[in-house]
Amino acid sequence: MGIKNKVSVDWKGKMAFEAEVNGFKLLMDAISDVGGEDKGPRPMPLILSALGGCTGMDVISILAKMKVFPDNFSVDVEAEITEEYPKYYNKIKVLYLFKGNNLPKSKIEKAVALSKERYCGVNKLLSFGAEITHEIKII
Repeated sequence: MGIKNKVSVDWKGKMAFEAEVNGFKLLMDAISDVGGEDKGPRPMPLILSALGGCTGMDVISILAKMKVFPDNFSVDVEAEITEEYPKYYNKIKVLYLFKGNNLPKSKIEKAVALSKERYCGVNKLLSFGAEITHEIKII
């Protein structure tokens, strides 16, 4: 049997729910149009942040092993959501933004490919329902 993860999600009134993840609390809420009070992010965009964090951690770890150290690195994730219920992301674009000197494009491309194809479980999971594209920009 594989490794298990568990989160608890408790209702906090109206449309607010508090998740406990790895000992950290995260409040999710809906906008007022659907009965929420906009006290936290919506669940669906949190999936995109999980993808950005997962692949970002992979890439920065792999680059460190390659002795490549960007001055700045960020991951932008944007997605299209279906119009019909259940609404889900069917197209996702992951943009890797690197700033700094001595950033060999070949090593960055390899780090991104390893994350995408081998290490990032969030990318793998989302790829079952969405077309995911990856783009690299070095500034």
